Amino acid sequence: MIATHSPYARGTVYRTENAFYKAPNQQKEIIMIKVFGHKAPDTDATGSAIIWAWYMSQNGTPATPYVLGTPNTEAAFVIDRWGYETPELLTTAAGADVVIVDTNNPAELPADIADANITEIIDHHLLVGGLTTKGPINITIKPVASTATIMAGMMGDDLASAPTGIKGLILSCILSDTLEFRSPTTTDVDVELAKSLANDLNVNIEAYAGEMFAAKSDVSAFSDAELLRMDSKEYAVGETKLRVSVLETTSPETVLSRKDSLMAEMTTVASEDGVDQVLLFVVDILNEQASLLVPNDLVKALAEKSFDATVDGDIVILPGVVSRKKQIIPNLAL
Repeated sequence: MIATHSPYARGTVYRTENAFYKAPNQQKEIIMIKVFGHKAPDTDATGSAIIWAWYMSQNGTPATPYVLGTPNTEAAFVIDRWGYETPELLTTAAGADVVIVDTNNPAELPADIADANITEIIDHHLLVGGLTTKGPINITIKPVASTATIMAGMMGDDLASAPTGIKGLILSCILSDTLEFRSPTTTDVDVELAKSLANDLNVNIEAYAGEMFAAKSDVSAFSDAELLRMDSKEYAVGETKLRVSVLETTSPETVLSRKDSLMAEMTTVASEDGVDQVLLFVVDILNEQASLLVPNDLVKALAEKSFDATVDGDIVILPGVVSRKKQIIPNLAL
């Protein structure tokens, strides 16, 4: 094995000799796979990129994780907690060999993704379509709460010997995407894996999840525009293009106290991002409900039709709604 310095982990990554190939001039050259998740990177997108880049490198294919934006505060806390550096920002995918994790939606990927050589996709979201590959590839999409859960299964027995940091990232991704098992996306596979990892790492799940959610809830340093884009996905309802933003927090009042400026900023963000409307759902993790900001008649009509809600003001409470993937996106209607 060849020991090489890793720019994203505080340690050494080992790469086997078969990770190299002979170029036409007979000189050995490294093919470095770029691994990344979606724009507005959260804990699962950021962590899964690091996890899979590590696993590929360990198995003879050098890979480096990237992000497509600044990771949110929870993701930043998690990667630091487990001894990793923030992955480098990917500025272009053109001409690169890439692995896509935690998304398969072209709208959430680099604008030049069509010019990349996609070699693998690992995801837990619905299949959107629209990506073109240059040949047959491995695609793994499973109905679990976290992409990291899928990766742990793909590792098989190798997971047992994974570094503490990798196990910690997997645990963190599961706790984040399940909201500590509160989300309806949670499966028995996620719960069993998380509890096993927590036991192995001697981590108290409730206490650690509390630390993660506290980090996620600290949004004081972000502008209104940054908050509206922080954890968002583009989605169309008929001909209406939406940016569906979700802020998960244990302190919803902190965000809702800024509702007037947030609603005012929605027009600017929508114009800049080429969508018709920004939706902002503030998810109260502890009380398991969402508050949807209602800046205009379009959102009012959407809230009433999508969630059978009665809208009397500029905020509507949606009891039990905590998951964009399972409860928000599938129900959006106009």
